[in-house]
Amino acid sequence: MELHELTLRIGERVLVERLSLSARPGECWCVIGRNGAGKSTLLRALAGLHPIAAGTASLDGRPLHAWPPQQLATRRAYLPQGRDDAFGYRAIDVVLASRHPWQGSTYWESEQDLEIACRALAEMDVGGLAQRDVRSLSGGERQRVAMAAALAQDAPLLLLDEPTSALDLSHQVDMMALLARLCGQAGKTVVMVSHDLNLAHGVASHALLLMGDGAWRAGPAGEMMQAALLSQCLRAAIDVIEHGGRRIFLPALHQEQAQHG
Repeated sequence: MELHELTLRIGERVLVERLSLSARPGECWCVIGRNGAGKSTLLRALAGLHPIAAGTASLDGRPLHAWPPQQLATRRAYLPQGRDDAFGYRAIDVVLASRHPWQGSTYWESEQDLEIACRALAEMDVGGLAQRDVRSLSGGERQRVAMAAALAQDAPLLLLDEPTSALDLSHQVDMMALLARLCGQAGKTVVMVSHDLNLAHGVASHALLLMGDGAWRAGPAGEMMQAALLSQCLRAAIDVIEHGGRRIFLPALHQEQAQHG
């Protein structure tokens, strides 16, 4: 995906101004910013679901607006931040719905579609919940079913809005390991929003920092995820600790807090 001087607005407010970057196969981009900085809006724009005020966003060299919706759905999968299940679909049906872009004029899912859907559920450790009503699932289980649907869509670009939300620690780690494999072994491109700096740093090859006033910084994760830049972006003092070959991000303690600790 190529962005050239992309500008996004909500009403009169500029969220992102003249953003230019390239997200290439095998790269994992983490979008970082405060609440309201425009992270989810940016992801929706990259999915073709939010208007672009200025500039261009292209996928495979073709502007997003020039893609027919069904073809676009074979090139990018989008995991939104929240969902509201109004109907009692089975988990397997939710995942099978993501196979629709590949079915052409065929009305029913094929055996291959079912195989892909079951494999995606198993990958997300919810294979045993395939026949369950999604409204009966816990938040973490429902999140993993949603991610299984994104996997089954089999698109080369994954746009993920807080993919680890509601997940327990074990499944958070599993999710990050999966994203690393998708980029490193399958050559997928991942653009994800994450508030967990430690999880993000473990998998991200690149980072995009949204400053909240239209300004941004983008580049390799090692360069962007530095204490000074993150503190400026999040408007909270961040300490970075090197331990066991890992970089760990912690909110800095104020001097008064440290004295009372």
